[in-house]
Amino acid sequence: MRRLDWYFDFISPYAYLCLHRLGELPSDIGINYRPVLFAGLLAHWGQKGPAEIVPKRRYTYRSTHWQAKLLGIPFRYPAAHPFNPLPHLRLAIAAGNTPEAVRRIFEAVWRRGGDATQAAALARLAKELGVDESRLSAPAVKDELRRNTEEAAARGVFGVPTFAVDGELFWGSDSIGYLKAFLADPAFLRNAEIERLDGLPASAARKAPQM
Repeated sequence: MRRLDWYFDFISPYAYLCLHRLGELPSDIGINYRPVLFAGLLAHWGQKGPAEIVPKRRYTYRSTHWQAKLLGIPFRYPAAHPFNPLPHLRLAIAAGNTPEAVRRIFEAVWRRGGDATQAAALARLAKELGVDESRLSAPAVKDELRRNTEEAAARGVFGVPTFAVDGELFWGSDSIGYLKAFLADPAFLRNAEIERLDGLPASAARKAPQM
């Protein structure tokens, strides 16, 4: 079975939407669920997150609300966003990164509109998944999350969700069609024009702001 890596963070509404579209991938494709810390990717590339730019935050919240309605996906932003997703990411790892565990955690964050960081809710979720909460602070769990994030950055991943397969990256909840086209015929990204685009020079660069 051909396999791909799916990098995600529970903080991302786009990752939640993408989760519901994984069934659109060919049935002979296996998925490796790879939790990463989105904030770590932002720091690596020197970027701001969508919620850190006020107009982009408003647009993101509105557009994802619309997309969920369009797709018929139960969806409600948590009571505060962004939030600290570290416990949820570690819980997924402690639960073995299984599709069932990942889906359950996403649903707990993105369906109820509650406080995603509430300790009692996290404790209930860990119990449902058969995970002792003490495992969330285990060095092995923390190390796996760190490795995932560092590996993702090394592969060029700059945002979530991102699919990685055969040296190519497909970013965003709307990249499913793009990914499917590549899986069906890799040649459309392996040709002279794509090579030209990959090496296209920049004729202007934004100057650093004057302090």
